[in-house]
Amino acid sequence: MEEIEVPKYFMCPISLQIMRDPVTTITGITYDRESIEKWLSTTLVITSSSSNDTITCPVTKLPLPRDSDLTPNHTLRRLIQAWCTINACNGVDRIPTPTPLLDKRQVLKLLRELVGANNNKFILTLKKIVALAEQNERNRRLMVEGGVNKAMALFLIRCFKEGNNVVGIEEALRILRLVWTPNDEVKAFVNENSDFVDSLAWILSCSSEKDMRFEVISVLKMAIEVANSSRMERLRLEMFMNITKKVLGDRSVSHQTIKSALHVLIEACPWGRNRMKIIDSGAVFELIELELTKPERHTTEMIINLLAHLCSCADGRAKLLQHACGIAMVSKKILRVSEATDDRAIHILSLIAKFSATNEVIIEMLRVGAVTKLCMVMQADCAPYLKEKATSILRLHSKVWNDSPCIAVYLLSRHPRY
Repeated sequence: MEEIEVPKYFMCPISLQIMRDPVTTITGITYDRESIEKWLSTTLVITSSSSNDTITCPVTKLPLPRDSDLTPNHTLRRLIQAWCTINACNGVDRIPTPTPLLDKRQVLKLLRELVGANNNKFILTLKKIVALAEQNERNRRLMVEGGVNKAMALFLIRCFKEGNNVVGIEEALRILRLVWTPNDEVKAFVNENSDFVDSLAWILSCSSEKDMRFEVISVLKMAIEVANSSRMERLRLEMFMNITKKVLGDRSVSHQTIKSALHVLIEACPWGRNRMKIIDSGAVFELIELELTKPERHTTEMIINLLAHLCSCADGRAKLLQHACGIAMVSKKILRVSEATDDRAIHILSLIAKFSATNEVIIEMLRVGAVTKLCMVMQADCAPYLKEKATSILRLHSKVWNDSPCIAVYLLSRHPRY
């Protein structure tokens, strides 16, 4: 097919793609609406210290307030649509006419429609909000300004308090996931309303559908990210048990759901009480079982990292040692995933060798190849501190491990005083 030359003025100066909804700024430059709105929202983060929230036009470098009017360029849009129609035979897709823009009044109207609506009307309105939120960043920003975040969160709390698994929960979660913005208002809501996190844990316990679990874990992850120390210290055992049972223990859920759940658990680990609750939930066993399914690399990094946190407790190490594949699984990951995983896996073996080293455990480390893997670390091209860690572990039980060919042939030749 012959290459088509696109008129230069049809192209957005930001995306360098054909404009689908051309709008003109107060600086006189026309951009595609989605591109300039993204520019206005994301660039603002960098320049938010400015007293008047003014950034610069990408082309002219002239001041451009964040709330600048974006005037639809209907003439240019029609020219672009006509050009696309003429060149349709050459594979050019026609650009549809943009739908009417959402405004804050419409957002508030949609929220009002939810009040007192019957089930069918309630679901239809929620689905309409979902569709609008999925369209573009501008709609999501308007929803945040209109209070959609808080409305959905209060709806979930009401369902939790009433104990009703009512219709609309999945849609409300999806809306929250789409429009969630970690601003001061959201942070205050999460930290001042213990019922919110508890409601998410309750929804997870009731959920049987994979899509529902993805939504609730995604929202829980975002809530945990803005929770303060006081809120994190009061996380309930039930939440961790639901995460372990409904996500870690279910092989049918998506990889993204699992990663979000792991993120929640890792974020909770700095608090000792949370570590004990995670251990009591049975997570150690499920983490090992999950790793045995050979998940993707980043998931493995998160699993080993989480296990390293949990093995700082005696109960955590005991749970790992109770699993027939515990030591073997951790050892196998060394030198196979990443330096960060090497560090955490060797740390686990160090904790076991120092604080949980019964005769059976020491022999198990030799039998499953942990000792051999530590010797390989000393030979590998890895960070010096990892070699030192491996050496210190090997020195701890050298009398038992001296019969290992790895120890006798390699380690003794490198360290005559060993």
